[in-house]
Amino acid sequence: MSPARQSNGPPIKRKMARPNPIRPTPAPKRKPSSATPAANKGHDFVPRAFLESIALGRKFLFFPRKRTIFSQGDPADAVFCVQSGKVRFTVVSKTGKEATIGIFGEHDFFGEGSLAGQPVRMGTATAMTNCSILQIDKRTMMEALHREHDFSDRFVAYLLARNIRYEEDLVDQLFNSSEKRLARILLLLARFGKEGKPESVIPKISQEMLAEMIGTTRSRVSFFMNRFRKLGFIHYNGGLQVHSSLLNVVLHD
Repeated sequence: MSPARQSNGPPIKRKMARPNPIRPTPAPKRKPSSATPAANKGHDFVPRAFLESIALGRKFLFFPRKRTIFSQGDPADAVFCVQSGKVRFTVVSKTGKEATIGIFGEHDFFGEGSLAGQPVRMGTATAMTNCSILQIDKRTMMEALHREHDFSDRFVAYLLARNIRYEEDLVDQLFNSSEKRLARILLLLARFGKEGKPESVIPKISQEMLAEMIGTTRSRVSFFMNRFRKLGFIHYNGGLQVHSSLLNVVLHD
């Protein structure tokens, strides 16, 4: 008789021991690398830090106050990013008339026309204060825009915001009074409405320059500046300080 059977019953079912399942050991969590900002995508990505991490094709430059960064007609072969200070961008007509197109502050780009095939500079960039500038070669900047999509998205958003600002400047020039235009320029110089805290003191800027920017005379600028000071919208304390109350001039109809 087979040992697996009994004479008067069904075959005996043998229980097989089941092996314990092998569970994979979880891999240790890796801490995010902070070697280069370019490796960290997402909300922590800082375009400025990324640009500073580029090994080749960029350099830091220092320009003292009133020093020319580039002149109208120079070859357009690089893009610039302000690290500290303020830069004034002007255009001179064939008749010699000069107009201030914009003023750039910390983290602002300028000279980006070279990326769109602009062969020469359409204006002159001058340091309004002592400036630290990051210069990025055109080819290096193009490679960065193609390689780093997050940086590219932020750069395009910046250019779109710049374009909106130029449209607002045109509307301001066409429809608003010179008093409102002056108030708006002062608020923009103090960076009201931008990320971070507004600047408490605006670097020295002449009334002639303000008159050029808003398209009026120096005497009118002087009249409105005195009026703003008497109303408490601005005051002078080692520089020009702008208060948020100046918004009332812009918003009042």
